[in-house]
Parts: sequence; C-alpha cells; structure tokens
Amino acid sequence: MRRIDLITQACDPKTLTVGQLMQDALFTCTARTDALTIGRLMTKQNFGGLPVVAEDGSLVGLVTEYDLLQAMIEGRDLHKVLASEIMTTQPLAAQENMTLEEVANLFQDRYVTRLPVVRGKQLVGIVARRDVLHGYMKASAYWS
Repeated sequence: MRRIDLITQACDPKTLTVGQLMQDALFTCTARTDALTIGRLMTKQNFGGLPVVAEDGSLVGLVTEYDLLQAMIEGRDLHKVLASEIMTTQPLAAQENMTLEEVANLFQDRYVTRLPVVRGKQLVGIVARRDVLHGYMKASAYWS
C-alpha cells in the first residue's frame, strides 16, 4: 500500500518524505531464488524490479527486468540462474527521510524508475517515480 493514500488533510507537497510516499507491502527474494521464479513473480505482480534480501532482511541486491532480459538474450536457462548471478549488488537506495524533491532529483539524475528504501541496511519499502507523482498530486489537491 502507498502510505500517501493515508493522507487526508492539507499538505504542502514540498514537505512529503519518502517514508510517506513509499510502498511498504513488499515482495522480495533471496540471493538463491532462481530467475524463472523471479520473472514469474515480476510479471504476475507487474513489477519492474525485485529487491534481494538476506535472512536478516537487509538489502543485498536488486533484480530488474533488464537483468532478466540480459540473461534471456544470453540464452541462459532461467531455472538454473540464481538472483545472486544477475542482481545489481549494492543498489542505489533511498532513505525514509529524503524529501519528495530529493528523491525526484535522484530519479531524474540516475535514470532509475524505482528505488528500494532502507533504514540502515534494512529494507523497509520501495518507492517508484509514479509514487512521487501520485503523492505530489494528492497533496496538491488538498493544498490548492
């Protein structure tokens, strides 16, 4: 669920934080999850990326559509390919206290569409460009 959907009163969009914009109902995988399972989950849920977490819930990577497509182009058997083999390690991540403007600039500057949100090393959410736009529009509707 988008946390921004819980906002019911006037809010200056400039004060919104990633913690308010992010989705906290997460789907994740482990480094040992096979690429076929990841691909099935991503297509079923309409995700463009899936965070990879360790047993303690810390973020260790991110598998994206790009990663899966690259493995397919290379002719690899997705049933035998593990997340650890194709994931981006040490992915760019957002912090809960980042402002809407800061995360929007990060999306634009780094050409990414979604970011895992971490508290320390713990994965606590995911924020996408559309969450930022949705939050801005929702807050603006009340603010105007």
